[in-house]
Amino acid sequence: MKIETKKIDGTKRELSIELTGEAVKNKFEDVFKRIAQEAKVPGFRPGRAPRDILEKNFSGHAHEQVLKELVPDVYNQAIAQEKLDVVELPQINDVQLDRARLSFKATVEVSPEIQVKDYKGIKVNFHPVSAAADEVKRNLDALKESHKLDNLDDGFARGLGYPNLAELEKALERQIFLNKENQQRQRIENEIIDTLMNGLDFKLPQSLVDRQLQDLLRQAKIDLALKGMPREKIQEQEKEILKSLEPQAKNQVRVYLVLAEIAKQENIAIDDHMPRKVMELLLREAEWVEAA
Repeated sequence: MKIETKKIDGTKRELSIELTGEAVKNKFEDVFKRIAQEAKVPGFRPGRAPRDILEKNFSGHAHEQVLKELVPDVYNQAIAQEKLDVVELPQINDVQLDRARLSFKATVEVSPEIQVKDYKGIKVNFHPVSAAADEVKRNLDALKESHKLDNLDDGFARGLGYPNLAELEKALERQIFLNKENQQRQRIENEIIDTLMNGLDFKLPQSLVDRQLQDLLRQAKIDLALKGMPREKIQEQEKEILKSLEPQAKNQVRVYLVLAEIAKQENIAIDDHMPRKVMELLLREAEWVEAA
């Protein structure tokens, strides 16, 4: 198999692929054997029709079947041989096939080349998390106001599912602590992402941006419908919604590609769990500094 790869831009490649010899001939033979077993030819039992009659009646079908089976197989071999990280289905054109030769061109979109360095040891600042007594009191006061009470007692706590007021206060303290902890975790993750992205400049595969944009649009339309917006109104605003979501889609794809590059360097599988696993690695390897 002969392959010529032409770089069109940062994310597109054009492969000129040619396969000759026995591989093409054998595929035709295989297809005609199957046709002979299945074809209904007047005057002949299944599998007994002479080859010249099969050629005369089924050559077009055989040609289509060979293309259907051989092109995907040859394309996948070429992608593996060229070690291309393809992110979208190819555009196939200029297909030529005879009994001894198959050739075609495949235009593919690939992940950009990203030079991610120094992703270990990223400095992160953290604050010890705690729930202060006055914060618990503010939450209790808010509960009192929302229920229009003069004071809080064990009876009120039991109504909320706690044996007494002290246990309700402990629950509020835990909730405040967890909220603060989650907020700090999110802040640190965002800072790590910002540090990783700093100075990186690469072209985004448009197919990935379009796919992410459609996912965001679908969720936005669901959210608007749940808020009571009529379907017709949502459809009218679709172009404006798409335009507003595009920067978010591009940023999400950019972050995903950077995390995927780190995953490759660290031999982490590229699957649905990849972003979380890479972030766990980055957090583990970060330089944690307690803020003054």
